[in-house]
Amino acid sequence: MVHRHRRTGGAVVAAAAVGLMAVTSGCSHTDAAADGTGGGDPADVVREAADSVVRAGSSKASTSMEMASGGTRVTIRGKGVYDFRRQRGRFEVVLPQDPAGDDEHRPITELMTAGALYMKNRGAGVPADKWVRIETRSLSDGNLVTGGATDPLAAAELLRGARKVGFVGEERVGGVEVRHYRGVVDLRAAARAASPGQRGALGVAAAKGFSRGSVPFDVFLDEEGRVRKLRQRFAVADANVASTTLLYDFGVPAKVRLPAEKDIFAGKIAGQ
Repeated sequence: MVHRHRRTGGAVVAAAAVGLMAVTSGCSHTDAAADGTGGGDPADVVREAADSVVRAGSSKASTSMEMASGGTRVTIRGKGVYDFRRQRGRFEVVLPQDPAGDDEHRPITELMTAGALYMKNRGAGVPADKWVRIETRSLSDGNLVTGGATDPLAAAELLRGARKVGFVGEERVGGVEVRHYRGVVDLRAAARAASPGQRGALGVAAAKGFSRGSVPFDVFLDEEGRVRKLRQRFAVADANVASTTLLYDFGVPAKVRLPAEKDIFAGKIAGQ
């Protein structure tokens, strides 16, 4: 997560800095064919969403992470591209201003991979031309909230553990007809069912990342079963984190080049 230079804004801003940081069942199995799901169990439809985005190859993505604690709320936003087949993404992540409004932050460039998170313009004593590399498995939440932008593939992989899924209705997201589903993710089940590249990090998240073993979600799937919008709600210590991921322009070029070893900062990071 990205460390802030001042501890202003309350516990939730601190939580964002540490790393950068009910459920309804709207239809039964028997009426699934009539509710727009195309037949079958809604849970099965949702669990296949990760495979659908991988088949799509790549997409543009935007992320929003809202953190709330002790009456304070902050939002971190990101935008970029993701290559689902190579499991790599590049995002520009924007931190919120300090409450006083006088502390500007340069966007943080993040490179996401199955095994690591790279960050540039991180501050905290890191030279401007250097990257910070963090092993994904070293993050207690598996980089679902740490970087301030949820890894889109990790978010989709969580849906492999979908439970208590109900079909909500047909809607439009970004001008595209979608089907809206709501349910909860069993974190341990998601980690067991995850693809090899994501299994380790999600296993860590399931074991110690969150104060609950389940994650409520709302997902909006297009006619090809691809995620168009995914909102997940995580409980982290004394904070609640709502992560929203939007995927669009599937198939766009998404070349993500990882930094050379000489460009990675090897010194001590302030605050760690």
